[in-house]
Amino acid sequence: MLIQSSVDFNLDVSILDPDPNAPCKSLANHFEVGTLTDYETVYQFGQKCDLITIEIENVNTKALLALQKEGKKVFPQPEVIELIQDKRKQKRFYQENGIPTAEFVLIDSAEELRDHGTFLPAFQKLGRAGYDGRGVQRLESISDFDQAFDAPGLLEKVVDFEKEISVIAARNADQEVKVFPVVELVFHPKHHLVEYLFAPATLEDHQSQRATELARQLIEKLDMIGLLAVEMFVTKEGEVLVNEMAPRTHNSGHQTIEANTTSQFEQHLRAILNLPLGNTEAITPSVMINLLGAPDHTGFACYQGLNDVLNIEGVHLHLYGKQLTKPFRKMGHVTITGNEVADLKEKAQFVKQNLKVIT
Repeated sequence: MLIQSSVDFNLDVSILDPDPNAPCKSLANHFEVGTLTDYETVYQFGQKCDLITIEIENVNTKALLALQKEGKKVFPQPEVIELIQDKRKQKRFYQENGIPTAEFVLIDSAEELRDHGTFLPAFQKLGRAGYDGRGVQRLESISDFDQAFDAPGLLEKVVDFEKEISVIAARNADQEVKVFPVVELVFHPKHHLVEYLFAPATLEDHQSQRATELARQLIEKLDMIGLLAVEMFVTKEGEVLVNEMAPRTHNSGHQTIEANTTSQFEQHLRAILNLPLGNTEAITPSVMINLLGAPDHTGFACYQGLNDVLNIEGVHLHLYGKQLTKPFRKMGHVTITGNEVADLKEKAQFVKQNLKVIT
């Protein structure tokens, strides 16, 4: 999707990806297969580029730092990626900068959990390598400690929230900042990844303003250039708490392709190229549904119910071109636009129930 947007800017795009059959392969001007966490691979790839950006945080930041020191433009900056790569560092950053977040304790091993039995129920999160809901599990009682991750991470108090929301902010080198409207997220209860979202979020004005203000504060405090997605909780008392952030285009901004004046992908390019940032206003209400691999299906992907879904007015289909599906793998998304929120929610339920990614 980022490459599709880059065509409008006449950019020459090179991609480094570990998958020789990556969906972007046929779209990129230049494509290389390589491990994103390997220093030499990332360094040598970056030597051939004028400007380097990411679409996943799990990348060798030491190589990016070396490239930056040699004069290459790297956005978001490697030090920002490095901070966000580690949820422990993220939490300390919130704490040190007065950003409201859930109560937490840092832990180095599963054994240390036993000192925090009174902190439960809580989520245990791996410090590093967690992605798309992996590396996160809920611990209800001491008896759950036997299944705990035995690696550095954190224990985060369960928040009694009313809603989960997300805000995407963009910032360029001229320090211009633009923030997209707040969206409301609905997560899978077990796998901790977004099933669908509604835009705009149904919030009190002061809550929307607070969420927008926090996203702006974070991207400015990080001194970051690029796009920052900030996931937040709205508690039942109405307080807004920051959960996690991602320094890239994000699943919670996919609906902006059809529903906003400027898409998140165009905005990311504008930010890293130091162009004027685009208008972030929504031009229509929307709902976005993630197409996840069906349970118990692993193999070549087939899309069941596609015709029924495409018959719905306002539906926009995005298949990611992944050949193989597996349970809960993100295979694409559907955005539905329209004027009536109730109608959008009804259509979203139809898509969720009828469009299946199977083998």
